[in-house]
Amino acid sequence: MDVVDQWSGRHAAALQAAMRATNEEFARRLGVAVRTVASWHASPSTVPRREIQRALDTLHEQVTQAERSRFTSFLRPESAANAQALRVAIAIVARGAEVLLVCRRGEEPLSWGFPAGVVKPGGSSGAVAVQETLAETAVHCTVRKHLGSRVHPTTGVLASYEFCEYLAGEVRNADPLENLDATWVPISSLTKFIPTERIYPPVLAALEALA
Repeated sequence: MDVVDQWSGRHAAALQAAMRATNEEFARRLGVAVRTVASWHASPSTVPRREIQRALDTLHEQVTQAERSRFTSFLRPESAANAQALRVAIAIVARGAEVLLVCRRGEEPLSWGFPAGVVKPGGSSGAVAVQETLAETAVHCTVRKHLGSRVHPTTGVLASYEFCEYLAGEVRNADPLENLDATWVPISSLTKFIPTERIYPPVLAALEALA
């Protein structure tokens, strides 16, 4: 793949994997926040802003031939499982019959999802879920159950799903650089925000038990 017509979170994550770069290293090379890189892993359909598209173009032109070959390989469906070694922790935060969602920037149409962040090697998925929920939404929560993990069907990232209970805090968009909004939505209306086929089945089952 010599030219990328439009970068997405999936493409960016594949380039990072090809370079064997940590989130911090990749963010520094692009001149973006580390959380921006983490958001690409959590939301592979994200389309970065125009200036970031240009930065990704430039970085793609600068990589070695070996890195370019790995990048192309990682984007092949059969190689998706190798695209990223890092785990993504996804927080499913429930409050009564409501669930916490964030709306990511740079996606058209608007894309809603659960708070999420990348787990560093040796890190705790549960701890990241709690930390990222607070960082993105100003909501305090605690992990009640690990719902399971899967290789994300789009990016090949290992996604760990943590079912969390609301503790305190008024929801707000605490990370306006990355998100457009953060809000509670009725669990009964969840599939109006996130298509059913995009929701990990154990997550849907756990939430439906509360609705």
